[in-house]
Amino acid sequence: MATDESNHTAKKKRIIILKDGPYLVQGDVPLVSKTQVVSEHGEPLTWQKDGEIPVSQGEYRLCRCGRSGKLPFCDDTHLKVGFDGRETADPPLTRAQKMKYERSTRLIVDKDASLCMLSGYCAFSDTALGPMVAATQDTKMRALIMAIVERCPSGALTYRVEADGPDIEPDLPQQVAVTTEITSDGPIAGPLWVTGNLPIERADGEPFETRNRVTLCNCGESYNKPLCDGTHRNLAQQEAWRRRRAGDQ
Repeated sequence: MATDESNHTAKKKRIIILKDGPYLVQGDVPLVSKTQVVSEHGEPLTWQKDGEIPVSQGEYRLCRCGRSGKLPFCDDTHLKVGFDGRETADPPLTRAQKMKYERSTRLIVDKDASLCMLSGYCAFSDTALGPMVAATQDTKMRALIMAIVERCPSGALTYRVEADGPDIEPDLPQQVAVTTEITSDGPIAGPLWVTGNLPIERADGEPFETRNRVTLCNCGESYNKPLCDGTHRNLAQQEAWRRRRAGDQ
């Protein structure tokens, strides 16, 4: 006799963006929480895994409008507030969109601005990535830049060791991470960090280029939906300013 397990049809691992609604994550994709680790100057350095988040077997829905009362999960609040989830990011994220950092001698570093969400991993308080790339004749500098690029959550930064060679990507698990960013105003909710070449399907059925890492908006206010563009930080800063002002009155 066939068991329930053998009758169960496994769903493909993927994320489907529902029209003006949540992200539908299918295929028993793990959901975890991660927090930024920052320097004494507030510079993002790496990510720390906080733990696993229990999810429904088979599939689960993650909030995209940012107003759910059960974050990170969707509770259908988007239906009440009239969430406009129109996707403005281009489906084909191609190599032609990339900008190459010039003057590199031993390392080719590219940046795809259409993916950038201004996470801050590419700069320090006393220097930025551009001047660092120019100094890649130094082995230690090359190693530092590789680490910086690999910790870029959106995948906007990539590197190669040969001009015609493939991008070298970090070995990341196939999962979705609910992120927390550390700012001068304290911890704030960050984007959903999707890793491990998990396919993402737009609401119109068109696929995004399958990538090793990408960040998805979950505040509902990105101008590059469904991708995060860093707008959540402005919103958090404005909220912190309102609270300070209210406390002074």
